[in-house]
Amino acid sequence: QVQLVESGGGLVQAGTSLRLSCAASGRTFSGYAMGWFRQAPGKEREFAAAITWTTGSTYYADNVKGRFTISRDNAKNTVFLQMNSLKPEDTAVYYCAATTAYWNRSYYYRVENYHYWGQGTQVTVSS
Repeated sequence: QVQLVESGGGLVQAGTSLRLSCAASGRTFSGYAMGWFRQAPGKEREFAAAITWTTGSTYYADNVKGRFTISRDNAKNTVFLQMNSLKPEDTAVYYCAATTAYWNRSYYYRVENYHYWGQGTQVTVSS
């Protein structure tokens, strides 16, 4: 049974940083990709970043590119999202998700392409 457990959320001030973690278990993730999505109140869940487990290829949404960095620790089956220069509009519940790796980058942007999801962690950025 696949489990994804997020941690690291919290309340921070604008301009500061936060690092989220996602611990994955329950299967071998070789050939998979891990994504971070976020959902603000009253809005749809949106893609933030993704990384392929085997090659480490990364993908970012335009509104986080240059501020967020996704990485993974294969030995610990853990994916990270380093978030710098946080803005109030980054406030959301952040979700970790897993999908099979695919050649087309746009595949990773779609919620429906992910098979497994974590419970989410709240990030609140005050102005």
